[in-house]
Amino acid sequence: MDSVHKTVLLNETIDGLNLRSKMVVLDCTFGGGGHTLEICKRFPNVKIIALDQDKGTFEKAKGKFEKLDCDLNFINANFRDIDKVVKGEVDGIIFDLGLSSDQLENSGRGFSFMKDEPLLMTMKENPSPEDLTAYDVVNTWQEASLADIIYGFGGEKFSRKIARAIVVARDKIEIKTTFDLVRIIEGSVGRAYKRQKMHCATRTFQAIRIAVNDELGSLEIGLKQGFEKLKIGSRMSVISFHSLEDRIVKRFYKDKEKTKDAKLINKKPIVAGIDELKINPRARSAKLRILEKI
Repeated sequence: MDSVHKTVLLNETIDGLNLRSKMVVLDCTFGGGGHTLEICKRFPNVKIIALDQDKGTFEKAKGKFEKLDCDLNFINANFRDIDKVVKGEVDGIIFDLGLSSDQLENSGRGFSFMKDEPLLMTMKENPSPEDLTAYDVVNTWQEASLADIIYGFGGEKFSRKIARAIVVARDKIEIKTTFDLVRIIEGSVGRAYKRQKMHCATRTFQAIRIAVNDELGSLEIGLKQGFEKLKIGSRMSVISFHSLEDRIVKRFYKDKEKTKDAKLINKKPIVAGIDELKINPRARSAKLRILEKI
């Protein structure tokens, strides 16, 4: 199946890197390959190291690169392992932290509350028995821990009611699928809340996914390791999609500015314009921050 992902803030991200031909770029979140593809088109003989936990993303997108003059090296890895899989320095780095449309709609791993799928929510295409999954979280974590992540990672005001409902439900029968979890959430919040524009399961699903993949911990590690690989005078572009991610990126950038190791290219985050929002509503929460190593 071909990639259906629409890349967010494509031109702004690449323009901000200030790239030239024959440079080496690290795409830490290959996803649908949108940023990498545009770089290959614009800059002849560029070398791109592309990382992604989900090997299937590259399989869907690799056909787009066959006729391009682009040295593309895909590595099936999490960006928290940059120091292990990337050798040498790079001229530009991209982090696009959003969940790709391919993973949301086509992965079959339970990211979407709109489809009845197994409760996995792991970024890995083929998780091992040792890998944490959403099934483990909802069926084995203590009620207090569930409430804490649903509120802390999702900002869900009914976190304690939802956590209690999950524990009560699993005592009767294990929670196996996304629809099992959605029914529990719907049964634990009021009618008025269910009538809101945002689906009542949105925040809980986000929170569990973040916990399963240790997304915030990985981001802190990945930013640090990526910055160490960045050449002096080169730039890092990071696109975040929720406040927890953006807070980590903003703090990291500010710390580097204070120690005079870097300068901010944009003081305020770059956001999607009206034209982009018309064709890609998911871009509405995207924030781009760019940093230059000095």
